[in-house]
Amino acid sequence: MAQVNGRTVKIIRLIILLLVLMAGSIWWFFLRHPATPDGVIALSGRIEGDDAAVAAKTSGRIREIAVREGDQVKAGQVIAVLDDDQIRARVDQAQYSVNQFEARLQWARQQISVLEAQLEQSRLSVNQARSDAEGRVRQAQAQVASAEASLAKAIADFEQARYDKERFVSLARDGVISEREGRQAITSAEAHEAVVMSARKQVEAARGNLVAAMSFLDNPAILSSQAAGIERQIAQARSDILSAQADADRARAQLQEAEADRNDLNVVAPFDGTVITRSAEPGEVVAAGAPLVTLVNLGQVYLRGFIPEGDIGRVRIGQPARVYLDSNPDRAIEAVVSRIDPQASFTPENTYFRDDRVKQVVGVKLQITGSQGFAKPGMPADGQVLVEGNDWLAKAGR
Repeated sequence: MAQVNGRTVKIIRLIILLLVLMAGSIWWFFLRHPATPDGVIALSGRIEGDDAAVAAKTSGRIREIAVREGDQVKAGQVIAVLDDDQIRARVDQAQYSVNQFEARLQWARQQISVLEAQLEQSRLSVNQARSDAEGRVRQAQAQVASAEASLAKAIADFEQARYDKERFVSLARDGVISEREGRQAITSAEAHEAVVMSARKQVEAARGNLVAAMSFLDNPAILSSQAAGIERQIAQARSDILSAQADADRARAQLQEAEADRNDLNVVAPFDGTVITRSAEPGEVVAAGAPLVTLVNLGQVYLRGFIPEGDIGRVRIGQPARVYLDSNPDRAIEAVVSRIDPQASFTPENTYFRDDRVKQVVGVKLQITGSQGFAKPGMPADGQVLVEGNDWLAKAGR
């Protein structure tokens, strides 16, 4: 009988212990998950952040990675450096080409200046030659006029001498004058005839000089042949300038491209953040676009959770919210509703109860606005959205 009573006492004690444990569990559950007050919608989820995989723009061998997981970085800070031997050779070659083409361009421009000076001198020479030709024409015209005047006078004198010859010969034949005077008249006429012939030759010579002077004056090909040749050289030099300019522009573009590629060897942080993963090590050869590290901005983290479809109609973007971390559940972190998924979905698969997994829910994002740095990606957390009123104090908080 005593043995039975002892067994009964043990059973009673075990039942009492189980009841105490159940009561404690219930108390802890309700302390940890108090009833949600009216005007507030509760949700649970995990802290997330917008991360970015930082990659090199070009392929190459990693020379250095300057950060490790957990390091804080600033925007523009160098995270990794790739080997630059090949890029440096490209830059040097491109710079050499630029120098060569710019020297050629400068020489062509100098040639233009020299040829333009020669052309100006040639034009001055042409103008001087034209002026000289005009002077020779005027001189030849004066010589023609003088020769023609001399010829006219010689003809007049010859006509008078021939008339006197006939008259004096007749008078001498009649004995009015002596034979000597008659012969003198004949000699004088012959002399004047010779003067006429000489004057005619002088007129012909003067006219020939005039024709030659006028032909030289009226022939522009002779006067400007040298200038035309220089103008052709100038046109060729200008064509050379255009070609050299195009070559120099291409070389400068290649140099800029090579320098840009060299700058791309320095992989920099796109924003202030924290390194959460390091995916490569020095000495590795990486392809363009291959991630080297992953950054997350801890100042822009949020709670990603789900709200039942029946309650989502009360939620609006911009509504105040609060986030409670499991590591410090009594401290509220201010937040705001920043996103509501456009479509509903089934409860995420990691929900433990079958009935919950088949419910329709809508994903929301609660952007944390206060106490940045406490919440870190991956932390489990609870959230509350104030959907009625604008005063948390009027609601029964946590």
